[in-house]
Amino acid sequence: YEEIRAALGFSTKSLVNHHLEVLEATGYLSRVPKTPRSIRLMQPRTFRVPKFGQIAAGLPISVSDPDPDDYLELTRDIVAEQDGLYALQVTGNSMIDALVNDGDTVILKQQNEAHNGEMVAVWLRDRDETTLKRFYRENGHVRLQPANPSVPPLIVHPSVVQVQGKVVAVIRQT
Repeated sequence: YEEIRAALGFSTKSLVNHHLEVLEATGYLSRVPKTPRSIRLMQPRTFRVPKFGQIAAGLPISVSDPDPDDYLELTRDIVAEQDGLYALQVTGNSMIDALVNDGDTVILKQQNEAHNGEMVAVWLRDRDETTLKRFYRENGHVRLQPANPSVPPLIVHPSVVQVQGKVVAVIRQT
């Protein structure tokens, strides 16, 4: 504890112990009580979500069949593990003001309904195309709003819109 205290510039060993307790409670390390040098780093708690190909953030793209063996490994600090999660790679720049760029990966929670303002993956049935936009139901139509002032919104009839999922996390491509 003294080595950790000195290396981190903490004033007391009790502050070191507090931080170690937090790391232990979150599963990042383990310790054996009253045993010197017993701190062990734990493997990150991860889970897998299926990758279902690409989603357009721009002009809608044709639906393609996903590779059933393609998965993305996530840690629980990115998003809580839950049923119905999947990943899509973003192509295009229509959502850049929502901090979603070309090449990023969005993690979605599968759902069929959306509330106004939610960022969702939408299948346009009449075109057999998908797109990533903010969803707004207004005056008998649906407005799929990009987050880029240079890209116009898509105004479509509700009967052609099928919500596929809501964005719950974005993984930036560096």
